[in-house]
Amino acid sequence: MKKHDNALRSRRQGETLTTGRALGAAAAILAIFASTPGPTQAQTSPVTLPDKSFPESISSTSDGSLYVGSFNHGGVTRVTPAGKVDAFISPGANGSRSTLGVLADEKSGTLYACSNDLSGVGVPSPGSGKGAFLKTFDLHTGAPKGSFALKDEKSFCNDIAVGSDGTAYITDSFAPYVYSLKPDATALEVWATDPILAPAKDGVGLDGIAIGGDGNLYVTTFIPGKLFRIVAKDGKSGAVTELKPSSPLDHADALRTFGDSLLLIEGAGRLDKVTVSGDEARIEVIKDGLSEPVSVTQIGDTGWIAEGKLSYVIGENKDKDPGPFTLKPIALAK
Repeated sequence: MKKHDNALRSRRQGETLTTGRALGAAAAILAIFASTPGPTQAQTSPVTLPDKSFPESISSTSDGSLYVGSFNHGGVTRVTPAGKVDAFISPGANGSRSTLGVLADEKSGTLYACSNDLSGVGVPSPGSGKGAFLKTFDLHTGAPKGSFALKDEKSFCNDIAVGSDGTAYITDSFAPYVYSLKPDATALEVWATDPILAPAKDGVGLDGIAIGGDGNLYVTTFIPGKLFRIVAKDGKSGAVTELKPSSPLDHADALRTFGDSLLLIEGAGRLDKVTVSGDEARIEVIKDGLSEPVSVTQIGDTGWIAEGKLSYVIGENKDKDPGPFTLKPIALAK
């Protein structure tokens, strides 16, 4: 993902940022809170996605279904437990543009999706709407449920997590905001903000988000790669603390809950297990050598990885053949 940094930085320095999610515009990025692990999925082989679909995020449900957003085509592809691939959410549905973070929430029967206009970085997508939005759909039928605008004209909707009370939390890569959407709410609210969450100069800000076993929220910033804890108590945000990783993070992307730990995607090609103790985070590499990974979701003892290869659509490899796109299963230690 490092390969698209320059594209993103140029965009932040002038182009209309009515657009989407963090992998950054230049780093084209990212994903979010894994659904509760359920029975092991029957599908255990890599899954082939449509050509040049450039996946940006992946989520799952306990029956083994996978949901994948497309950075360029938009919409959401579903992979059934038997391995059938279908267009569950059509490109442009509910006024959506490019799809970044996706999250399937079984409790509420809702599929959340971050929608952004990426035309400013030369990424064609369906529709003509401007701005960054959180879109919601019925998880069973795909029917539109709601559309919620992020408040800043420079906002970039990146990823989503959902709490036990049904509140959704959303990261904004181009502003120092974590938004919340309570059940039955009609608009997003800024739930947490802090200067240390602001995008660095020539960098990309908030990206992945997950709720830890301690009930607090954890977020990443993409460039530079950092990990933060946001204290959550009684539905309100508290102190924001930058955690010290045991090894440097290289393009910190999607986060997912993993028992009492977290799963983390590094755009440099790694899937990590993150264990937080105090203000320190132990980083253990589960899998290295991935090709521009953008997101992960867990089904049983398997982590499913989406490799976005976004440098082939907005980076130095643009116009080159990215090859086939597959979702890769990775064994997760118990």
